[in-house]
Amino acid sequence: MTTADSELVTLVRERYGRAARTAAEGKSASSCGPTCCAPDDAVATDRPNAITSNLYLRGETALLPEAAVLASLGCGNPTMLAELKPGETVLDLGSGGGIDVLLSARRVGPTGKAYGVDMTDEMLALARRNAAEAGVANVEFLKGRIESIPLPDHSVDVIISNCVINLSGDKRRTLAEAFRVLKPGGRFAVSDVVVRGELPPEVRKNAELWVGCVAGALEEGAFLALLREVGFASPTIEPTRVYDVEDARSFLEEGGIEIASNLEAMSGRVMAAFVRATKPA
Repeated sequence: MTTADSELVTLVRERYGRAARTAAEGKSASSCGPTCCAPDDAVATDRPNAITSNLYLRGETALLPEAAVLASLGCGNPTMLAELKPGETVLDLGSGGGIDVLLSARRVGPTGKAYGVDMTDEMLALARRNAAEAGVANVEFLKGRIESIPLPDHSVDVIISNCVINLSGDKRRTLAEAFRVLKPGGRFAVSDVVVRGELPPEVRKNAELWVGCVAGALEEGAFLALLREVGFASPTIEPTRVYDVEDARSFLEEGGIEIASNLEAMSGRVMAAFVRATKPA
């Protein structure tokens, strides 16, 4: 790992550790930027940074602990995307406070299993507390990085993730690890931030926007190519929201980047998306 990678990991861990502590105190945690990427019929919330809000349909989170909902920092709803079936084993990459693991556990039922992997101690503690409070037994939260998943080969049916792959400093290794732990015929179904075209260099090298889920986002074609390179079949990317000029202005303000010279290059190039692929049987 390079010095820059190590510094990035530390920055991400510190930011999400603070978010976990905030959620544990009963306050809304938000770290992924100022825009919204949810369907129009989702639940409205009072989050100041709306990329992390309005992601779950009405009633979907009603039975979950409040802290699990408050710690949700994603950009989509991968549990709906994955079409989970009873008896399946599912793994959430970067599981945070556990919201998607708990929802997945419900969908796969008592004969299934839902794993979450996260590198942040505070998030793991919060997720385990949330699982105990919810009375969900078919879950397990593992400490680790998504570039080195602590599970054996061919051990899960479905990989999900919610606005986390963009945070990795080694996307190819992350996707290769996802491929490794999937069973033949397994499904990759994640929500993430994706870029169309090139972003200004000032954005790509901005640490605040990396932690904010923008600067580290893969370009659409590169994402599809990487999925194919590591072995996945039939990869697709389905945009759920393309961020407009006002969203771009907010991104630039968040990163402390000069707006006038970068606004046009940012507008319409960042999107939330569903990313799907399968491991050949």
